[in-house]
Amino acid sequence: MNKTDRIVKVCGINRQNNLNQICRLSVDMIGLNFYLGSKRFINNISINIKPNIKRVGVFVNPSIGELQQYVYDCNLDYLQLHGNESIEFCEEAMKIKPIIKAFGIDKDFDFIDTLPYSFSEYFLFDTKSIFHGGTGKKFDWHKLLEYEGEVPFLLAGGIGPEDADRLQKINHPQFIGVDINSKFEIEPGLKNVKLVDSFITQFKQN
Repeated sequence: MNKTDRIVKVCGINRQNNLNQICRLSVDMIGLNFYLGSKRFINNISINIKPNIKRVGVFVNPSIGELQQYVYDCNLDYLQLHGNESIEFCEEAMKIKPIIKAFGIDKDFDFIDTLPYSFSEYFLFDTKSIFHGGTGKKFDWHKLLEYEGEVPFLLAGGIGPEDADRLQKINHPQFIGVDINSKFEIEPGLKNVKLVDSFITQFKQN
């Protein structure tokens, strides 16, 4: 993949003006957090995103009915499942919209556990946490060398503005982009637009 084509997904915005500003940048996906337990839960926002930016609904152990309702209300393009969703549930969700199945990674994680979910559109590899993401902490990226699957993945977990050069050097064939969140925040749900813009420029340069 050409580095300029790598995906940048910005997740966890819950302020209207901030969302509008971020959507003027060269972002590829916006993650809309519909998990009530998150500090970045999105509520009372008019989700007016230009068509070239994909809308990703982020959920933790939802019901199929919830997914259907949010897809209808928010015109979602992808469903990111960040909880303990079963294989059967994910297969049902795929009938609604393509899914991004998230996995919490630590030193003991076995990537063979991803194989039953290989019908997913993408995987998201995040730092393992009881909080389902947003920890601001990295897992050991050398662990990615153990992943030999065919599903492309986004990398998440503690990625900050200073990581663009290091991310450029990741040469895994299934690495297609990043999910950035807490390290680009002024406070939970509010992103620093200049930091996001600068990171995208560095990350996508050839």
